[in-house]
Amino acid sequence: MNPALLPLLLAVPLLAAGLLVIVRSRGVQRVVVLAVPAGTLVMAVLLLLEHRSVPVLAHQVGAFAPGVAIPFVSDTLAALMLAVTSLATLVAAWFLCVTGEDRYRFLPALLLMLHGGVNGAFLTGDLFNLFVMVEVMLLPSYALIAVTGTWRRLGIGRTFVVVNLVTSALLLTGVGLVYAVAGTVNLALLSDAAADNPPLALAAAVVLLALSVKGAVVPVHGWLPQTYPATSAGVMALFSALHTKVALYAIYRIYATVFDGHAPWAVVLVVLVVLTLGVGAWSTFGEHIIRRALAWQMIAGVGHILVGLTLFTAASLAAGLFYMLHHIVTMGALLLLAGAIEQVYGSGRYERLSGLIHRDRAVAILTALGLLSLIGIPISSGFFGKVALISAAAATGTWQGWLLLSTVLVVSVLSLVAMQRLWAGVFWGPEMETYRPDSPATGRAALAPLPQDVLIPARLWLPGATLVTVQLGMFFGAGTLMPLVARAAQGLVDTGPYVEAVLR
Repeated sequence: MNPALLPLLLAVPLLAAGLLVIVRSRGVQRVVVLAVPAGTLVMAVLLLLEHRSVPVLAHQVGAFAPGVAIPFVSDTLAALMLAVTSLATLVAAWFLCVTGEDRYRFLPALLLMLHGGVNGAFLTGDLFNLFVMVEVMLLPSYALIAVTGTWRRLGIGRTFVVVNLVTSALLLTGVGLVYAVAGTVNLALLSDAAADNPPLALAAAVVLLALSVKGAVVPVHGWLPQTYPATSAGVMALFSALHTKVALYAIYRIYATVFDGHAPWAVVLVVLVVLTLGVGAWSTFGEHIIRRALAWQMIAGVGHILVGLTLFTAASLAAGLFYMLHHIVTMGALLLLAGAIEQVYGSGRYERLSGLIHRDRAVAILTALGLLSLIGIPISSGFFGKVALISAAAATGTWQGWLLLSTVLVVSVLSLVAMQRLWAGVFWGPEMETYRPDSPATGRAALAPLPQDVLIPARLWLPGATLVTVQLGMFFGAGTLMPLVARAAQGLVDTGPYVEAVLR
């Protein structure tokens, strides 16, 4: 494949977003908003096939000299992230079309702009351009988080905007410090440069701190459970798949390249990961709304993903990356199924829902499969993710490995109990007698008697069912997926091919 095609993964979504600002036909907008992420998915699959023989593809924009040009770089890790996030974006866009939220002004264009920024963040090989892509990703998010225009969501949106503006300023400061110390922000030129350069190590740590805030690592996590559930379910699924995962991907890439996996503050990272795991799982008990409970499980998922980076072995990195792919798919499925429930029954509160397994058996079964995956019980992709993390932690034989192993086991039990509480509150028990016959996107109404013929239509639960099917495919196809993830992890352990391709 010609590496010069890589910038198209950024350019096409942005051009399509501009087109949808001009072309207001709803039919055209729906076709384009679904076709663009589908096209990215196809391109990502082609890149994965290419990387079987070519480990890294790199293109210097404008054909300038390496180290001066803007580098676009693809390896197995970037291609995997492109594939899974494109799939999640496609399914979330499908759900937004089904619920009618795509009719809100500029929503399709904003979604594609977000998609383009995410693609660019995965492909850039330059810290400053990573900052630029993160901003391209965030700008449409400020509007998407208040997509319905309700005053409550606009108020919550202010928190999201303030946190991300401050964090972006910190990220830019860190990038500037890196340039001041090293004279470059090209990741290939920064390879293993922090080992004997304490000022550079400090500057890179500022970058990683900013990304940790965006990734919702405890104790800088509070903004996520406050803001994400205040959006619509489709937008929350989109943010869950993209925002924190871009930050975590960047943390993996920078930590592996600049620090070579051995930062002087590694012990602090262990403590933060343990806290992130524990706080996410424990805080789930305090929630009575489906999507707020899932938001705390997203925090716990961040901790699981970072376990692989903390141990920094080939096995642990592969386990962490596999868990990230699993978490994108599984959390997206659960959020979209929760959105389907909200659309029909007007609420996601435990106390306003009961006995849905008797009325909507398909949704109950799909949700159960998603919850099993989140906990890590067979048959689910989460099972292999947690087994891989535990095996990698035990193999290290260090106190860090045993501490993280114990924490993952305890957190899994806590998550099991918390998800049982969600299941009992929403799906078990007697059938509901009253409900709010309005969608959360159209306002609130008084409680009304629940007719027997009110059920969740298939068009609402099919997007979530698609992602549940994908996570089941990840379980049964683990023998095919694991080697891909292992190859991606090897690219982080041995950054030589990455550096050589960029600087060639």
